[in-house]
Amino acid sequence: MSQITRRTALVAGAAALATTAALVPARAASYGTPTLSLSAGYLSGAVGAVGDPVVDVTVAQSGADASALTVSVTASSKSSVAGTGDVTVTGAGAVRRLAVAARGKGYTTLTVKVAGLGGKSATKTLSYAASGAVRDPAGTRYLTGSSDASAAVDLGGGFAVVADDESNVLRLYDRSRSGAPVRTWDFGSQLGVSKEVDIEGAARVGDTIYWTGSLGNNKDGEYKAPRNTVFTTKVTGSGASAQLSFGGAYKKLREDLVAWDEAHANRYGFAAATAAGQVPKQIDGFNVEGLEFAPGSTTTAYLGFRAPLAPAVPGGKALLVPVTNIDRVLAAGAKPVFGTAVELDLGGLSVRDLRRNDAGQYLVLAGSWAADDNSDPYALYSWDGVPGHAPVKRADLPTTDPGGWEAVVDVPDLTQPGARVQLVTDNGSADLYGDGTEAKDLARPEFKKSRAAWFTLGS
Repeated sequence: MSQITRRTALVAGAAALATTAALVPARAASYGTPTLSLSAGYLSGAVGAVGDPVVDVTVAQSGADASALTVSVTASSKSSVAGTGDVTVTGAGAVRRLAVAARGKGYTTLTVKVAGLGGKSATKTLSYAASGAVRDPAGTRYLTGSSDASAAVDLGGGFAVVADDESNVLRLYDRSRSGAPVRTWDFGSQLGVSKEVDIEGAARVGDTIYWTGSLGNNKDGEYKAPRNTVFTTKVTGSGASAQLSFGGAYKKLREDLVAWDEAHANRYGFAAATAAGQVPKQIDGFNVEGLEFAPGSTTTAYLGFRAPLAPAVPGGKALLVPVTNIDRVLAAGAKPVFGTAVELDLGGLSVRDLRRNDAGQYLVLAGSWAADDNSDPYALYSWDGVPGHAPVKRADLPTTDPGGWEAVVDVPDLTQPGARVQLVTDNGSADLYGDGTEAKDLARPEFKKSRAAWFTLGS
């Protein structure tokens, strides 16, 4: 080979090597293993529900932009409850939103997967529980974290504080959405109790909310001191920013009521009803479930009784007992002064809640004195708060869905056609998921829930 030919070949070979080197990256791109986290590991929904709670899924991968990652649900342990096709994931950035449309009642475990670049992925599981369909799902919301709602007070801005008769925790909920409370307060330590007060009634005056325990024996007929508690909380702010602080407590109201009744010839049988062995939820029992202030008053409050009826026979009237100085009782420990009892004809039903608006219009949530919450009738009555004036039935409430009607959140203008009211149920005794477990006994608080429903009042 000539010198010129050899030189030409060397130049050509060098050019080919340069071209090949230009086509091969100096170093392959490196991606880490994707990560994902769930805002909740347990989620409860309902068949046919509107506005069920959702879960936020936060994703990331080193070396990749979050928008390049894909989130999906790839498996379900029980597709009859919710399959992969019943899950919707929205959003495109680092945080995605996962929603489940329940197919049937029960439990399932959903596998959530993030697929990243470089063929890498990661998974987490979400435990999901679905309760059954209810009447008017569009007007229904679920308050999760507790199943035993017992009293509710509007705090403005679309939020309400809700009590639980199985604990001393007060929970702040968005009234328009299903989901967990945005804030909680546990006043057990300030009350000096380790067991539940059995909160059943509440009433607000200004920045003070009054709360009352049932004052009765427990379901086994035993006296439990925490239940003989009335206390106050102070409200600051409103809506989502509302805060509660402890005010004061009084723990002798049951004894005072018994003494008052004895001084009036045992008209209502309070002494016998509070004796050892007497259960509270019977027609001649002793059980307070309503609390509200008298018309135009900030000092006189009506105690509404679930039991006894007056007289304690089928068809008897519902009983209210006024405490005329409740402000002084709670602020200074004054001896309660009781006014003349009020007896309301609620068609043989008793008081399950009592609520007044600023115009002095009342709604009485009426139900049975018995403990079988779902089988007996419920109704709403309007009233002007004046003793001797008859209440007027405004609606019969449905009893086919789980839970007993327990609380009126607030009272609309009852003179307006089509006025709507939001009620809350106590679901503690309900088998929500078809596994034979009462809601109050569920292991996961995220699966416990009460139901809030809107109703249009008749004329």
